[in-house]
Amino acid sequence: MKFQDVKDLSQIELKKRINTRKNELFQLKMKNHMGELGSPVDIRNAKKDIAKMITAFNQSQSLSSKES
Repeated sequence: MKFQDVKDLSQIELKKRINTRKNELFQLKMKNHMGELGSPVDIRNAKKDIAKMITAFNQSQSLSSKES
């Protein structure tokens, strides 16, 4: 996922995607702990995706507060 893909989403959509990706990250961690995960790179990518979405969410919040 690229930052360009998420920066134009609404705050509500970003929150939904963040929560979904956090749940996926939890599942990946559980699979890794049980030895069922094929590649630990998936965990790293999920963390990076969450960070990108949180950054986009915070930027959209700061823009909306400046407009007020």
